Amino acid sequence: MRLSVSALKHEIENRFEYREGKLIYRVSPNNRNKIGSVAGCSDKDGYILVGLKGALYKAHRLIFLMHHGYMPEHIDHVNGIPSDNRIENLRAATMTENMRNRALQRNNTSGCKGVTFSKSCGKWKVNLRLNKIRYFLGYYEDKELAALVAASFREKYHGEFCNHGAFLNV
Repeated sequence: MRLSVSALKHEIENRFEYREGKLIYRVSPNNRNKIGSVAGCSDKDGYILVGLKGALYKAHRLIFLMHHGYMPEHIDHVNGIPSDNRIENLRAATMTENMRNRALQRNNTSGCKGVTFSKSCGKWKVNLRLNKIRYFLGYYEDKELAALVAASFREKYHGEFCNHGAFLNV
C-alpha cells in the first residue's frame, strides 16, 4: 500500500539521508542493508527503485519530495540520465515537458529527432509535434540542414525542456 505524501515525506526523512544524488540509510531496514549504505537498485530503464513500507518508489521522486516538500505528477531529469538523482538535476514537469526532454529514440534511423528520409522524393523531411498538432517544416536535400530546422523549432517552442537528441546535443 502506498503512503500519503505527508506520511511518505516523514518516512524518508526518518529513514534516509541525502548525499550527492543518493539516499543513504540512517536506519538499517534489514540484515542486508546497513546504516550508511546506498538505498535502492536499478530497474531495466536505469531508474533507481527504493523499497519503503512494502512498496517500491523511484528514488528521484523521494529525493524531490525530501527537498521540495511536494510530489509533482512528473519529475524530469534535466540531463536525461535516469540514475542521476542529484537535486539540481531534478525539476517538476508536465508530461509534455518531460516528453520534450526525451533522448533520441532507439528506433530512430536518421539520427536526428523530427527528421526522416522520404524515399518517394529522395529528401529529408522535417515533421514535429507541438501541443498535439503535427507541423510539417519541409523537405531538404541535406540532412544537417533538416536537423538544424528541427532544432530551431524545438528551441523556439520547447524552451528549457529542449532536447535535440544525440545528433546536436553532443
